[in-house]
Amino acid sequence: MQNPIHNEIGTVFVPVKHIEEARDWYCDLLGLPPTEEVQFGHLYVLPMKGTGIVLDSKIYSEENILKTPLFHLNTDDIHAAYAYMKEKQVQFVYDIQYDHYFVIKDPDGNHLMVCQC
Repeated sequence: MQNPIHNEIGTVFVPVKHIEEARDWYCDLLGLPPTEEVQFGHLYVLPMKGTGIVLDSKIYSEENILKTPLFHLNTDDIHAAYAYMKEKQVQFVYDIQYDHYFVIKDPDGNHLMVCQC
């Protein structure tokens, strides 16, 4: 049988406690207008380029908080991205590492990496 599974990631789910607050925070952080409505009362699909991110309040629990980044957000300028995050007053897990990436927390404590590609 030929393998029916594609070697691509469709979307990544992020557990969030309050879906509307998470939607607003992520959209603000990414410079996106919150154009889509919350689906089924617990899902918000961020309008991303490439692999998607779905915020999901149904899967939220303290045990499900992402303590290790499962993906990274791309930037062409790590120092400008860092300054932008500082301006947004996000919580940093650690500052720029190897002049290449840094990690922040969303309001629910999920770790998110920003990486210069």
